[in-house]
Amino acid sequence: MFAAPLRALGYIEGQNLLVERRFAQNRPERLPALARELVELRPDVILAVATSAIHAVKDATSTLPVVFLINGDPVAAGLVPSLARTGNNLTGVMISPEGSLAAKRVELLRESVPRAVRAGLLGLDTSSLAWQQQVEETRAAASSLGLQLNLVTIRGEDYAGAFTALAAARVQALVVGAAPIFLRDRMQIIELAAKHRLPAMYEWPLQVRDGGLMSYGANEAETFQQVAAYIDRVLNGAKPGDLPVWQPSKLYFVINLKVAKALGLALPPSLLLRADEVIE
Repeated sequence: MFAAPLRALGYIEGQNLLVERRFAQNRPERLPALARELVELRPDVILAVATSAIHAVKDATSTLPVVFLINGDPVAAGLVPSLARTGNNLTGVMISPEGSLAAKRVELLRESVPRAVRAGLLGLDTSSLAWQQQVEETRAAASSLGLQLNLVTIRGEDYAGAFTALAAARVQALVVGAAPIFLRDRMQIIELAAKHRLPAMYEWPLQVRDGGLMSYGANEAETFQQVAAYIDRVLNGAKPGDLPVWQPSKLYFVINLKVAKALGLALPPSLLLRADEVIE
């Protein structure tokens, strides 16, 4: 996700950039140990993605610079005292300036599949505040629109099992949770959604360009460029505490009309007119 924007700034892994990676493989209990491993290496900067990982790194160090990418509000999550000036060793990028955006995603999906009565939410096995907020907002939005919501939690990386559970619940539309792992594993999810003929709403335009039905949220290119820019500034001496948490100024609604036609969906013209990008 970040190699290309870093390369554009002159950082090339294996030449002038050394990257140590740690992945919890959707097992949040591993995060504290992984964070301590990275801190012991004394890197020039740590990149932490998602609330649970950021908390683990914050607990592991109060001195090493940390740049984060977070889906919720880092102030509400207790990570920084202020968005304008964090005043500690953390700063970064906040994906959504409007809560989790879950309610808007459900609303747009409902307009696309007006006859649906059962919707699914592909979710995470985590108790993080940001994820719980996302679940609550999705449930509230679904209820207000007359949809029965079925939460299916991914176990490890068993996407086939998750979609089997969604099929058993007879869901007619799907919200793919906003989470980095679902962007990383997007092709598996997109292919399974197509196999089960499930209209699905995603977080990032990239997921739609790769074959998903629709997305609503920030633009991944702009977002990842900002993460890389903050890493660059820290590597050049900036203190995270002096850098404001960045928020996107615009949110994007993207529709893949080819996927809609393959699913037999006749999307309302009013919905297509509101899209920032329509892939035909």
